[in-house]
Amino acid sequence: MIKNMSDEKHTASIDWSEIHRNLAHARAVIEQEWMPSASEKKRILKERAIALAQEPEDKDTAEEYLEVVEFLLAYEKYGIESGYVSEVYPMKELTPLPCTPPFVPGIINVRGQIISVIDIKKFFDLPDKGLTDLNKVIIVTDGKMEFGILADVILGVRSVALGELQPSLPTLTGVRAEYLKGVTEERFIILDVAKILSDEKIIVHDEV
Repeated sequence: MIKNMSDEKHTASIDWSEIHRNLAHARAVIEQEWMPSASEKKRILKERAIALAQEPEDKDTAEEYLEVVEFLLAYEKYGIESGYVSEVYPMKELTPLPCTPPFVPGIINVRGQIISVIDIKKFFDLPDKGLTDLNKVIIVTDGKMEFGILADVILGVRSVALGELQPSLPTLTGVRAEYLKGVTEERFIILDVAKILSDEKIIVHDEV
């Protein structure tokens, strides 16, 4: 068998260990280029932490709104949380009740159910605008107590940011401030219906 001495000499001159070292070095360089440094890792983790911390904050902010039924009462805009409103009923026949407070003008029959009606204009000592054909009764309930609230005009349903609400205004004193959930800068008054529903002064007992 005749050997090619030039091929044998070329083969003998190859240093495979050197080649493996070079390949390992090249791979390390490539990985170093694609892998972030320790400081870069720290920066990325910090940015991720900030992003995760902001997600629940954005969620909470989106939930900080009240959906309210807006109505006109003695030339002022009032709101009642829609969760307490079972329905808005047109003002029809109002049957007076004897021996009741002035703010209870009477009762109405809503599909066979007798419901007391509260005139919070008188309860709040507001100017008496009088009844008109546009008057409505907002029936509110918390599952235990139920009655109607007279309104001059129903304006619709709107959302109010809780951050916009102020505790009160200097012109809102006495009983109105007591049942106040908050007031916006545009003087949109949100009533605390939960307090109104649970207050004994506004409850008409059967024996009265």
